[in-house]
Amino acid sequence: MNMKTMITRLGTFLLIASWCTAVQAAGGATPPPKLDWSFKGPFGVFDRAQLKRGWQVYNEVCSGCHSINQIYYRHLEQIGYSSEEVKKLAAEAEIPAGPNEDGETHEDGEVIVRAGKPFDKIKMPFQNDAAARAANNGALPPDLSLTTKAHPAGVDYISAVLTGYKDPPSGYKMNEGMYYNAFYAGKQIAMPNPLSDDAVEYVDGTKASAQQMAVDVSAFLAWAAEPEMEDRKRLGIKIILFLIVLTSLLYALKRRIWSDVH
Repeated sequence: MNMKTMITRLGTFLLIASWCTAVQAAGGATPPPKLDWSFKGPFGVFDRAQLKRGWQVYNEVCSGCHSINQIYYRHLEQIGYSSEEVKKLAAEAEIPAGPNEDGETHEDGEVIVRAGKPFDKIKMPFQNDAAARAANNGALPPDLSLTTKAHPAGVDYISAVLTGYKDPPSGYKMNEGMYYNAFYAGKQIAMPNPLSDDAVEYVDGTKASAQQMAVDVSAFLAWAAEPEMEDRKRLGIKIILFLIVLTSLLYALKRRIWSDVH
């Protein structure tokens, strides 16, 4: 990971963290239930089938409002897609052409677009924040790249919020344009419930209940926040084993050197 990418990720993380802190100040929320994730713990790994389902939910449901701008199409090979499948997935997106994000334009002002390539970032739903706010009644949908790192409950929180939509209690005053969510700080959220049973048709045949989709897309977002997590864990285990062996050798050497003294 180069320095520019690290700085960009840090900036995005701080932005999301400050947004979450501000929201938390608005009121308490029901603590999310702790779920059993395959990638938790020092030996945990991502479930590739779950990640692919999570990508499908993000791509078909979430990507209409939320970006995930730390991930490139080529990164999808890490979750189990072949290079040819990644090419096809990227080609389904229309990416602005030209030397910058806005792209070149036709004489009529329309932006020139091209089919996506594996080296492109995942397509953003809006060209800028102003367009995003205009399409969402003034609310700015946050980038989802680091959402699982921006809340203390992490991936459990994301899954809980996605399934926490309910009718407000009797007498509870709701602000205009807001939705009641038991797990969201303040218990009022601007995003309408994005998930419903069978909102997607999973390629692997898994039943697409709202709960299943919430868990799958949350796991995908956990991967998006730490795509290097498995490599980091493997390296950590190797280092621990090396230190154990080195400590044993040093202890044996110490005993041999000082054997005459003892």
